[in-house]
Amino acid sequence: MATMNCPDPTLHDPFHGREGPAPRALGGIETSSIARGIEATDAMLKAARVELLAGNPVCPGKYVALVGGAVAEVESAVRAGEAAAADTLVDALVIPNVHPQVLQAFSATTFPEHLAAVGVLETFSVAAAVVGGDAAVKAARVDLLEIRLARALGGKAYVLLTGEVAAVRAAVEAGAAAARKQGLLLGTTVIPAPHPDLLSRLM
Repeated sequence: MATMNCPDPTLHDPFHGREGPAPRALGGIETSSIARGIEATDAMLKAARVELLAGNPVCPGKYVALVGGAVAEVESAVRAGEAAAADTLVDALVIPNVHPQVLQAFSATTFPEHLAAVGVLETFSVAAAVVGGDAAVKAARVDLLEIRLARALGGKAYVLLTGEVAAVRAAVEAGAAAARKQGLLLGTTVIPAPHPDLLSRLM
C-alpha cells in the first residue's frame, strides 16, 4: 500500500489487539496544529484514566485524538485537551454510552448482505461526524457502514449508513441534527435502492 500524505486515524482498527469491554464513553479533540494536537493528547492522558484509541494527523494538517473510558474520566480528559489545544482547537466531543457500532464504523467492518437504502452525513469536522453517527444509529434500526475521518477529504468527514428507507431517513435526520449542534454540518443525502455499481464502490 502506498504511503498517504494524510493519514487516517480510522485506516486501521484502533481496537485491534485491545482486551476487555469497549469503553462506555468516547471523547476526542481536533486541532488545527499537529504539534499542539500531540501536546493536547498528552495532557488528556495525564489528566484522567482513559485509553488512547487513536492519535493521528489528518487532512489538511490537523490532528485528531480519540480516547475511551468511564464517562467522568473521558470528560476530564477532554477538558484538559481543550485547554492545552487553546486557540488551535477545531472541535471536541464527549459521547456517554457510545453505541458499539460507532467503534466498528471507524474500521468499516460492517458488511450487510442487502442495502435497501444508503444515507450519508457530511461534516466539516471529525468530531461532528462521530457525534452525528452515534445519534443516527441510536435513532433508528440502521447499520453504520463507515465513519470516514478526513482521509483525502480536505479535512471533512462523512458517515455512511444503511437500512430500510424510513429508518435511514430517520437516522440521517437525527444525525444531522446532532452534527448541526456542533455547527459543522455540511450536507446529507438518502438514496433508496442504490445501484449495485455504486454499492461496490462504497463498500
